[in-house]
Amino acid sequence: MGVMSRRVLPVCGSICIFCPSLRARSRQPVKRYKKLLAEIFPKNQDIQPNDRKIGKLCEYVSKNPLRVPKITEYLEQRFYKDLRNENVGSAKVVLCVYRKFISSCKEQMPLFASSLLGIIRTLLDQTSQEEMQILACNVLVDFLNVQVESTYMFNIEGLVPKLCQLAQEVGNDDRSLCLRAAGLQALSSMVQFMGEQSHIPMEFDKIISATLDNFVDTQIMLLNGKLDGVICESPDQCSRISTNIDDNKLSTVNICKDATSSSDLHNIKQQLELPMNASKSPSYWAKVCLYNMAGLAKEATTVRRVLEPFFHIFDSEDCWCPERGLASSVLMYMQVVLEDSAAENSHLLLSILVKHLDHKNVAKQPLKQISIIHVIRQLAQYVKQQASVSLTGALTDLLKHLRKCMQYSADASSSGSGAEKLNADLQSALEKCISQLSSKVGDVGPILDMMAVVLENVPNSNIVARTTIFSVYRTARIVSSLPNISYHKKTFPDALFHQLLLAMGHTDNETRIGAHRILASVLMPSLICPWSDQKELASINSFGPSSILPKLEAKSGSFSIPEESEEKVQSMDTLKDSQRRNDVNQSRVCRSHSNSYSFKSAMTNGNMELASLRLSSHQVSLLLSSIWVQATCRENTPFNFEAMAHTYSIALLLTRTKTSSHVALVRCFQLAFSLRSISLDQEVSSSTTSAHMLHLMNIENEKSEPFGLSRAAYTV
Repeated sequence: MGVMSRRVLPVCGSICIFCPSLRARSRQPVKRYKKLLAEIFPKNQDIQPNDRKIGKLCEYVSKNPLRVPKITEYLEQRFYKDLRNENVGSAKVVLCVYRKFISSCKEQMPLFASSLLGIIRTLLDQTSQEEMQILACNVLVDFLNVQVESTYMFNIEGLVPKLCQLAQEVGNDDRSLCLRAAGLQALSSMVQFMGEQSHIPMEFDKIISATLDNFVDTQIMLLNGKLDGVICESPDQCSRISTNIDDNKLSTVNICKDATSSSDLHNIKQQLELPMNASKSPSYWAKVCLYNMAGLAKEATTVRRVLEPFFHIFDSEDCWCPERGLASSVLMYMQVVLEDSAAENSHLLLSILVKHLDHKNVAKQPLKQISIIHVIRQLAQYVKQQASVSLTGALTDLLKHLRKCMQYSADASSSGSGAEKLNADLQSALEKCISQLSSKVGDVGPILDMMAVVLENVPNSNIVARTTIFSVYRTARIVSSLPNISYHKKTFPDALFHQLLLAMGHTDNETRIGAHRILASVLMPSLICPWSDQKELASINSFGPSSILPKLEAKSGSFSIPEESEEKVQSMDTLKDSQRRNDVNQSRVCRSHSNSYSFKSAMTNGNMELASLRLSSHQVSLLLSSIWVQATCRENTPFNFEAMAHTYSIALLLTRTKTSSHVALVRCFQLAFSLRSISLDQEVSSSTTSAHMLHLMNIENEKSEPFGLSRAAYTV
């Protein structure tokens, strides 16, 4: 009846006042949510929104989810209208309503989330209204904190550029600090949410850039506001390293001992406690964001994905240098967080950082590579001692870079140019880094296996073969002080032994010498070797193919090896005179050096100090066969015979421990007698090698007494 009355007789609406169908509520019904919304918005813009009425609206939404689209549509229209008219108070009410929805109506989240994200995006574009931008960041933080799935990941990721722009606001006044703090707070919550969902945003590098712009490590802040790198010599005391670009010399200045406190996870978590002025502290939210970024790295792939943008920024902005110290402080901060999740992650960080030395941004910049190596050394001080694949891989890469430095030294002229000096400094830094990472492995076994892998790729080229062998030899000398856990009282590693035998048969003389050096350094590192005096003979020959190995060793003497000989370098005049000597005179020189050492250093009261490694009877047989083949080569130099003699002496020394069988000892004497017989042969004695073979046998005759063997035994 009411419908017909309104259509046919409209005038009856004002006459029939008692008709139930014609009442005002019936003619123009007012929904309850509209009444609730009307009561929420105050008429005076200065009045705060009524929380009680907003709570009633939330109750209505939770009981009537079908009305949510109508409510969000009304709120959006009201918000955009008030924003155009600059009614900030009413716009704030809309945001307060949505914040209440987030906390009270989580089940209805899909019905209003898109509307809320659209409003947040609009507010972030209001550059003239800083208060609304900050409020939008706070609402976004509340929204992210209640998300449990990645439904709105695409919409959230679209806000990254706007938040990064907000976090990089220029200025140090309260307005700029509040804007940067709000932006970084939203970014930190976003990174945490994405970490929980195992998602890394496409514009992750922008987040890192905004975070680093606000990251301040107060523990290494100088009075002039410049950051300086920290190189810690021990956990209790740190030194600040400053690099002079002209001469690349390092000078240390002691600074406060509390500089390492940032390496304690407990201290880092204390720093993440919410301060009183968090709304004006962008540096605090930068640390929170950095902490959450470390949480993104859960396995090897994500660790690399997280760290690579950091490295690129450090490269482009020259943050590796110790004067700035930003790279070292940031990576140390992340290292502690990574190590808390898994100890292998901190080792993986070092491995990835070592691999970055090959990146095109730093590959041809020795100064930048030296700075990166200093950062690696600093980080390595705080990693746990553990033989991991990551650390072994890092040592392999460092060994490759060491070989490149040596090859550059071999190819470069001896003019003393600045580039050559930088290469020498880089080589010194690499050797120190190898020493430090090796100490963190804590076992020489994995390093020996790594050396075998490196020797698998010894090329036929003489220069590359020499540098490869010598880089492995330097590594063997560096790690000689490490405990032998994997191969303690076991036979020599077969893989390394096989590669050394192949290297001993190389066509290059000095490559064969290097193989003997490696074998001696691994078997008996404490034994004084005759070729430890090669530094004295480094200038005998010109810097050419026949003298690269001794000269490289002379250049790499920056790392001190305590087992080396105590004899000093001869005068330059004597070396120049010795250059004119012929092969016979060189044999006499080698003999004088050979007579200067003995195996008495390996004896204690007539008893031999057993080495931690052994040679099996089969390995001794292969080694003696290799020496026989090498000794009959007509291209040998006196140094080759000296190396073979030393290896033969070590083999003879180790065969004395085989009480179950004397076959290996008998074969040692067979080789000695065979070589002596050939050297005395009239047909062979006419060649230049006969004197060298006799020299080899004379050395062994002089070594017979420490073994309790009379010289008459050799002449039977």
